[in-house]
Amino acid sequence: MHYTDSTAAPPPAGLERAALVTLVLIVSLFFLWGMANNLNDILIKQFKKAFELSDFQAGLVQSAFYLGYFLLAIPAGVCMRRFGYKGALLTGLALYAAGAFLFYPAAAQHAYGLFLLALFVIASGLAFLETSANPLVTVLGPPQSAAFRLNLAQSFNPLGSITGVLVGKHFIFSGVEHTPAELAVMAPAAREAYYAAESAAVQTPYLVIGAIVVLWAVLIARSRFPATADHAADSGSGVRHIGRLLRNGHFVFAVVAQFFYVGAQVGIWSYLIRYIQGTLPGTPEKSAADFLLASLFAFVLGRFAGTALMRVVAPVRLLAIFAAINMALCAVAIALPGWSGVYALVAASFFMSVMFPTIFATGLSGLDDDDRKLGSSFLVMAIIGGAVLTALMGAVSDASGIHLSMIVPALCFAAVLAFALRDMHGVGR
Repeated sequence: MHYTDSTAAPPPAGLERAALVTLVLIVSLFFLWGMANNLNDILIKQFKKAFELSDFQAGLVQSAFYLGYFLLAIPAGVCMRRFGYKGALLTGLALYAAGAFLFYPAAAQHAYGLFLLALFVIASGLAFLETSANPLVTVLGPPQSAAFRLNLAQSFNPLGSITGVLVGKHFIFSGVEHTPAELAVMAPAAREAYYAAESAAVQTPYLVIGAIVVLWAVLIARSRFPATADHAADSGSGVRHIGRLLRNGHFVFAVVAQFFYVGAQVGIWSYLIRYIQGTLPGTPEKSAADFLLASLFAFVLGRFAGTALMRVVAPVRLLAIFAAINMALCAVAIALPGWSGVYALVAASFFMSVMFPTIFATGLSGLDDDDRKLGSSFLVMAIIGGAVLTALMGAVSDASGIHLSMIVPALCFAAVLAFALRDMHGVGR
């Protein structure tokens, strides 16, 4: 990896060490936000149990979370342009820690609304982290290998996702699941004690996460970033850059594709446990969580396999192939609810693996540094698809059944396929 400064002289040894530290810290951030994202899949099931929620109400976990991404992505881009990558990263970590610590009073008060606020604050921090880290990876090397480089860095993200699910399975899920009939005959005090215990189960894990995030903020604050990673762009208005981006049809379609991709990924993972228990009645929550873990392992394998395939297959062509396969897998989940549908949804994670970084890098290709930073903000804002489309899946599930809700991610993958085909034919470039 090559870093340059304003002189022709080779970088000093201290700068080379700084570059290595920067890389390690960035890769670790991919892990940290992966953990936060996939703990939500556990929380949806946990809150549904602790607060007696419908699928739509439980889906508000993702709505609150991804609303934070949507509302804070542009401020994150502005912060990054004014204070550099390091300033944006520290802001993001501070918000992440604050949101994690809010879980303690939320559980103590057994207040679903306060939990949603805590998730919003966490996601606001992640908006800063993703807006900064993703474009930073794309500029730390040759432009032609940006998609490969970002896929490689994001390969560490699902390791955090797996950790998040393991934490949820072993430290949040109690394994105690009462049916509506059992709850109805319980004494009111016993029922309230059960709800309070399920709510309190999230306190310790999130306090530990908050402490780790604070530690990481201290490490970043004390680290010397290379000039490439610590340079603040101009502090003036970005209006002209935003206008130029919105006139770029290729970039706008990338934002749309990212919206639908994130909606598909978040929707499938959020409702996988619900799909299993809905189509295979009697499956314990911890056993259902094992399939979510299997999905994340498939995602890891797909990320590394996809990154390797990009050496022989153009990234956007691979994106098109994987999107088409996932449309077919969602169709199986709709038509064959039960074991066939479960295996199809687990397999879909393998083919989702390359989509986010490939859309991200492809959308930013050809942009100058300022446009790239603001463009990153829009691509992170597109994560709002996880809020909108997961809630839509919950509404479809409540009305027509959990298996039919999988038509939503099927249509999302169709949008990703359309973007890939458009890029392959050079439309809008």
